[in-house]
Amino acid sequence: MSASEGTKRLEVVEICAGAGGQTLGLERAGFRHRLAVELDQHAAATLKHNLVKFLGYSEDEVEKTVQIGDVADPEVWKPDQHPEVDLLAGGVPCPPFSIAGKQLGANDERDLFAWAVELCGRIKPKALLLENVKGLSANRFAGYRQHVLDKLRDYGYIGEWKLLHANEFGVSQLRPRFVLVALQPEYAEYFRWPEPLDEEPRTVGELLRDLMGSNGWEEEQVDEWVKKANAIAPTIVGGSKRHGGADLGPTRAKRAWAELGVDAMGVRDAPPERGWRPADGAPGPKLTTAMVARIQGWDDIRPVKTDGSEEVQEFRWEFPGRKTAVYRQIGNAFPPPVAKALGDSIRSAILKIGETRRLVETTDAVLDPVYKQLRGEVRALTVDQIIGRLAKLGTQMDQPDVERHLNHLGHDFELTTETRSNGAIAYRIGEFKAFIGQENHQRHDQFAQHRAKIS
Repeated sequence: MSASEGTKRLEVVEICAGAGGQTLGLERAGFRHRLAVELDQHAAATLKHNLVKFLGYSEDEVEKTVQIGDVADPEVWKPDQHPEVDLLAGGVPCPPFSIAGKQLGANDERDLFAWAVELCGRIKPKALLLENVKGLSANRFAGYRQHVLDKLRDYGYIGEWKLLHANEFGVSQLRPRFVLVALQPEYAEYFRWPEPLDEEPRTVGELLRDLMGSNGWEEEQVDEWVKKANAIAPTIVGGSKRHGGADLGPTRAKRAWAELGVDAMGVRDAPPERGWRPADGAPGPKLTTAMVARIQGWDDIRPVKTDGSEEVQEFRWEFPGRKTAVYRQIGNAFPPPVAKALGDSIRSAILKIGETRRLVETTDAVLDPVYKQLRGEVRALTVDQIIGRLAKLGTQMDQPDVERHLNHLGHDFELTTETRSNGAIAYRIGEFKAFIGQENHQRHDQFAQHRAKIS
């Protein structure tokens, strides 16, 4: 491979870009955004501002690159105008798969995961990157994930799921993210998941010492707080327009913050001033949005050569706007260091850097054996028939196990039944309920009804 090939920038189309967490990570990994689409105007304004100020885009480029609106609306952008882009990426909405979002999956109008996979089949990028909450890895969504892998195989991709932990990539936070990467076979054999860093991330106290003391709070008070904040943070919870404001999460998370000496009941406008003391019952100071952004991995620090010498250049992604909107943008983002690590791995695969690996056809992996039996069968099957077929394949499942799988499948697929002459109920799996671009899908009416509350 030539030097120019190793340094050239690849192009990415990013959907549900938010305020730019994934954008920043991918840009630092050597991707240039051909397009970034985002529904929320506040997040899009943040993205535009930082693309110009920190990532070298011109004002004219940004107006063409950042499109505001529903990514599934053909009036917002034309997917067919971006054939065979290097990478299609996105952090599609999390509520359909999160416990807080009731795990409605395909029945949630915010679910765009399946649609993004269909988009991959239309655009035919070299690679696909989608990330979401840990909830998508649960047994509840095994059939959903199986359908995604099967679709990708049909489109000519090898897809893999993996749960990544942000703290393994330098982020001072317990933030698991469930990631799907799919590549065309000629690139898939070069892909390797990013390896965790050797060193542990800094504690909350070490990470925020300078910010916590930047408004006059006495040094000895800051030192005491740093000693107490001696671990990494729990998961930052961004909330949504439907639920949640500028605080640091549910009761369990608030208890974890309290152990670190942080009052999680809100977010301060400024760090503690001289003479500040916590109110009765408060475990310590509240964080500012700048502190939350640093915990999320937004601060960008890199060595830059100037006149032959190296110096450290630091900037903080800037978030214009009001505190609650800013906090939501920060909290809902994909941590940039994790996005960069994934971007580095995908870039190397696209450029065919390194040794090839022997491909295991993971698209044939059986994530949900009941789904596999029903999907491949024209006639309806009873529970006993499913159990018998699985036993012949070496998979042992009893009646409650099969019925639990059927219950999960019924949330995301049309599951019809028929009663046999002996009274046994037989099941047949039908259409996937998720939105994949259908003009008559219920998502359109639900989205229009709740648009002001969707984030």
